[in-house]
Amino acid sequence: MLRNVKAAALAAVLLGGTAPTIIPMVAYAQGSSVIREIRVDGNNRIESETVNAYLSVKEGDPYDPQKINESLKSLFSTGLFADVSIGFDQGVLKINVVENPIINRIAFEGNTRLKDDVLGTELQLRPRVVYTRTKVQADVQRILELYRRSGRFAATVEPKVIQLEQNRVDLVFEIDEGEATGVRKVNFVGNKAFDDGELSEVIRTTESAWWKILTSDDNYDPDRVTFDRELLRRYYLSAGYADFQVLSSVAELTPDRSDFFITYTVSEGQRYKFGDINIVSQIDKIDPATLTPLIEIEKGDWYNADLVDDAIDALTNSIGDQGYAFIDIRPNIERDRETGVINITFTIAEGPKVYVERIDVVGNVRTLDEVVRREFRLVEGDAFSSSKLKRSRQRVENLNFFKSVDVKTLPGSSPDQTVLEVDVEEKSTGEFSIGAGYGTDDGAFGQAGIRERNLLGKGQDLRLGFTIGSSSQQVDLSFTEPYFLDRDVSAGFDIYRREEDNQDESSYDEKQTGIGLRSGFRYSEALSQSVRYGYAVNEYSDIDSDASRLLREEDPEFSESTIGQTLTYDQRDSTLTPKEGYFVQVSNDFAGLGGSETYLRTRVNGGYYYPLDREKTWVLSTKASTGYIFGIGDDTRISQRFFTGGANLRGFESAGVGPRDIATKDAVGGKFFYTGTVQMDFPLGLPSEFALTGRVFSDFGASEGVDGARPGEIYDEGSLRASVGFGVGWESPFGPIGVDLSQAVLKEDFDKEEVFRLSFGTRF
Repeated sequence: MLRNVKAAALAAVLLGGTAPTIIPMVAYAQGSSVIREIRVDGNNRIESETVNAYLSVKEGDPYDPQKINESLKSLFSTGLFADVSIGFDQGVLKINVVENPIINRIAFEGNTRLKDDVLGTELQLRPRVVYTRTKVQADVQRILELYRRSGRFAATVEPKVIQLEQNRVDLVFEIDEGEATGVRKVNFVGNKAFDDGELSEVIRTTESAWWKILTSDDNYDPDRVTFDRELLRRYYLSAGYADFQVLSSVAELTPDRSDFFITYTVSEGQRYKFGDINIVSQIDKIDPATLTPLIEIEKGDWYNADLVDDAIDALTNSIGDQGYAFIDIRPNIERDRETGVINITFTIAEGPKVYVERIDVVGNVRTLDEVVRREFRLVEGDAFSSSKLKRSRQRVENLNFFKSVDVKTLPGSSPDQTVLEVDVEEKSTGEFSIGAGYGTDDGAFGQAGIRERNLLGKGQDLRLGFTIGSSSQQVDLSFTEPYFLDRDVSAGFDIYRREEDNQDESSYDEKQTGIGLRSGFRYSEALSQSVRYGYAVNEYSDIDSDASRLLREEDPEFSESTIGQTLTYDQRDSTLTPKEGYFVQVSNDFAGLGGSETYLRTRVNGGYYYPLDREKTWVLSTKASTGYIFGIGDDTRISQRFFTGGANLRGFESAGVGPRDIATKDAVGGKFFYTGTVQMDFPLGLPSEFALTGRVFSDFGASEGVDGARPGEIYDEGSLRASVGFGVGWESPFGPIGVDLSQAVLKEDFDKEEVFRLSFGTRF
């Protein structure tokens, strides 16, 4: 009997309750040890029948100590009771219970880094749920784990219980978040080819420093350490170490729990070079000889796993363009450790034929399904293509309507069918923006705007913006429908009012009120065209009495009715920060379909970007632009001509190059211009957290041609101007900041030079 009591008591403690109370049994004659009645006391919320349901005995059964112990354990395992005692007297089995309280409210105190809703979603306990100490301790561990993921291993959590009437409690988690647990030192063991400094630049985790206030990479995060292992593997594989392994990554917490020492132990293995590169096709109509130029791998170069992946992508895309959607390309790698050579044979085989059965869009609450579907390069019934699927996902991400886009391929109704499930998580697309900035050309300026990029969930873009600056003011309303009449054609309109201060350059101010209609469409992924129509009413004001005669003799009020187009071929990897690829753009505008002005203006722009290293940190770029305008029946106006200098020709002021009035020194613009730039962008050798890059450049260009000028009235030299310089760019949290220092090396005496340029812009 004593043994059974001890077993029951131990079981209760392990389950998180108090030790059970068992009333000592009294020895009865065999006939009196039958359970005639079961009586439950102490229960208020839980019915007696519920208690009886967990018992291993019932009325009429003989008293059995083993079954009584089983019943005791069963009642404790429900989590409904804080205490249970069982006694037997005169044929009556007495069960006394103390019910666990009900949680009335759960609160958090002391948490600032993690909000209540984030913590609450991780808890097992909820209001109106039975309170148990076991679940409380489990929830404490969950909260601590959340803080550890955010780099706070010194956090502590103390649960407090506030007793209420009717056996209810308030549960309060008192949290001391502690300081962020930093990384005191990152060590590497086993590395010989690369020193610790080089490997430190590869991984995301960085050592803590006072100036790293804008990043959390110097806080310990076990998930980031796991990611670092993969980054190290990729880095070594790209450098020829095909046998590389990360043997371990150990994080040791300092005694004061403030920092971690992280040690990566690596095995570099042997370094290999590329050997023979072959292509074998198991498809008769595919000639390997025609595919060989697509592989940018040279025999004798150091092995690079990234080049192997690039080769597979190039082969897949090329063969897919030939109509073979079902292919399987596998690189068969043969290591020769004696010679340090890796031979690769790309085997092209016909893969299983799979077709798209349907496309499901899930996770979108506000955005219509068709907004996502129309970005897909695949439709139901198409042959499945991984390259088209990749491009489709990129297009959906480019909408910028979603926090995340996950495309899954699921089994269809038959082996040759697949279902594409597009799982998206929406984000806010409404914006109220306030901006400030400074530019050498525009001076200080402020911006404010209201925008909805996904109006009514249809992908439409509506914007109202205001700009107030020292040299210009503008208000504009714009609307864009990306799929006009359910076709892959965008359409929109703009209404604007603009005022510009041109006193420094040309001694006048200009006001312009206009409306524009526009439409755009794509011929291919790279080739697009847009057409536009605009009508504007213009007015010159505050014309200086000593301004150029050409300006004073122009009618200060005029109107322009223009129709134009822009044809763009763009193969850049990014339109915002290109590092590879090229683009060419041709624009034409014709004025004369109404209004008072008649002219034809043409511009051509282009650029080429070439990365000098695989990480694309050293980028050589060349850009060029040219334009020409001529009046039809009338002379061109100053405001219609081209102004060169400043942003498009550094080393000279805005409008500092080109035709200029000899007497007043006012810039009057040129009918023809050209500019060019050769620039090298490179890292400054500072930690990546600084986000600073350097650049050296040389700009060149010229501008000439004026209508209505008298002999000896205008400086109009079309000679080449050029400058050299260097600059620094910073992708700051407040927006891009650029500083350029340049010196004109080819110039004319009447040009206006500029050595220092600063640009700064931000939105809050």
